[in-house]
Amino acid sequence: MAKHGEIKIAVLQMNAALGDKKANFEKVEYLLERDIHGQVDFIILPEVFAIGWCPRIFTENAEDIAGETAGFLSSIAQKLNANIIGGSFIEKRQDGQYYNTCPVFNRKGELVAQYDKIHLYGCDNEEKYITAGERPVIAEAGGVKIGLTICYDIRFPEIYRAYMKSGADLLVNIAAWGVSKPVQWEVMTRSRAVENLAYMAAVTQSGPIEADKQNLGHSRVIDYKGGVISEIKNQREGAVCAVINLDELYEFRNKYGIMNDIKERYEVVESLEQVMTKQ
Repeated sequence: MAKHGEIKIAVLQMNAALGDKKANFEKVEYLLERDIHGQVDFIILPEVFAIGWCPRIFTENAEDIAGETAGFLSSIAQKLNANIIGGSFIEKRQDGQYYNTCPVFNRKGELVAQYDKIHLYGCDNEEKYITAGERPVIAEAGGVKIGLTICYDIRFPEIYRAYMKSGADLLVNIAAWGVSKPVQWEVMTRSRAVENLAYMAAVTQSGPIEADKQNLGHSRVIDYKGGVISEIKNQREGAVCAVINLDELYEFRNKYGIMNDIKERYEVVESLEQVMTKQ
């Protein structure tokens, strides 16, 4: 059962140094110490925060689920007594395959869930370096049910609807979102929240990557009505907090009953003849 009442979430936005895990770990610690004051229930990091967004360096920076990135995240969870949605890292499995993996740790630093990115971003040839995940994953931590997605996944509302049907309270998209697509980020982050009556945390990297590529920034937490609760409105590095209220969420869902009106099947007809046949 989900925990009732208020949940405090911290989202961290950063410009990752390409391939420099040590520097990026240090930056995460610095930003959390500088910007987070008091207890939080969840800390959410962006996609590939430890190595930056550059698919051609993915495999050389890959590690297993017990590697240094997971160890770092586990230590942060214990140190700050917070559940950690650990952005993502490139995981190498025993079968030799590579995945863009989001790990989740509880307050004790224990790994409680991991999600492999399902939709790979063809424009940057992500599929050349890693394997697509096969299924959505709901993580349960701190009494909250969390639907996990990574970056390009946000363009596929079907995965979010599956999470809604499974009772997710919070939808999360961790990203390295390109600066050339601000309208899409604005619209889709709000839409996924509204259409599924869920809170949405959308957390992306910011600043330059290499050459003419940059991340957008504008990490945000959105409520189930589409309102932005908290946001880093530019490419500033840092962390911000937002409080979500699950009691209010459940009350809204019960009042409007939108989820009860979803049909199990939407069959498209292509001609008047088909319409008449169905009558």
